Amino acid sequence: MSTTEPDRLAQVTAITDPADPRLRDYTDLKDVKLRTVREPAEGLYMAESSSVIRRALEAGHRPRSFLMAAKWLGSMADVLAAHPDVPVYVGPDDVVQQITGFHLHRGALAAMHRPVLPGVHELLAAARGGAGARRVAVLEDIVDHTNVGAIFRSAAALGVDAVLVSPRCADPLYRRSVRVSMGTVFQVPWTRLPSWPGGLHALQDDGFTVAALALADDSVSLDDLVAEPPERLATVLGTEGDGLSRGAVEAADVVVRIPMAGGVDSLNVAAASAVAFWATRA
Repeated sequence: MSTTEPDRLAQVTAITDPADPRLRDYTDLKDVKLRTVREPAEGLYMAESSSVIRRALEAGHRPRSFLMAAKWLGSMADVLAAHPDVPVYVGPDDVVQQITGFHLHRGALAAMHRPVLPGVHELLAAARGGAGARRVAVLEDIVDHTNVGAIFRSAAALGVDAVLVSPRCADPLYRRSVRVSMGTVFQVPWTRLPSWPGGLHALQDDGFTVAALALADDSVSLDDLVAEPPERLATVLGTEGDGLSRGAVEAADVVVRIPMAGGVDSLNVAAASAVAFWATRA
């Protein structure tokens, strides 16, 4: 550490051993199956890059520790000084790479405390400053973390009030989802539905029109839905490849398709979400 760095960074610990037990939060980060089980069970998630870390902190999330190479200390000094009781582990690039399994070229990593998810009714009632949600996205069993992150980014940009994910949907707080979303997973309120497709009936009880985005003989055009928009709309998006399940389609109030040209019958789910969010923005 250089002599110009603030004394408040006394919590910095130099690391040389990749097997140091204090670094367990950061191990096996490339093992998707392991991390998607470990992180929720252990109450943590990973924030990668200084910008994502800052967004997480701005959203009120609490850090457990930080990990970085020494060259990033200066750019992170204000963040570290604001959390003087949080450990900061600093090591050479090769040691950090051995710990995480990849070259950390986006700056710092932070192990964050995973926030407790609110109930569905609580989440929707709190939206729009307590006025209640009017536009909601529902993700059924989307397994690709990149798609989940991209959907959250579109939701944030296009005014979606909340995102609900099915019990088997990929974790929005997984490192790749957070990174692809550019940290907007901290901006858009979200929670996990306790049952599926029963969760859709709960939305209907709350006054939402549930619109399933799917190819079906009885589907209506997105243009028709927009022409007479419901006051409260929940747009349901299905998993990659197979699309929405029969149960989700049957539970919906209306099945909606995006008008297509050029012989194309469907879009990637993240692209489809952006089209639907833009068309139904309120």
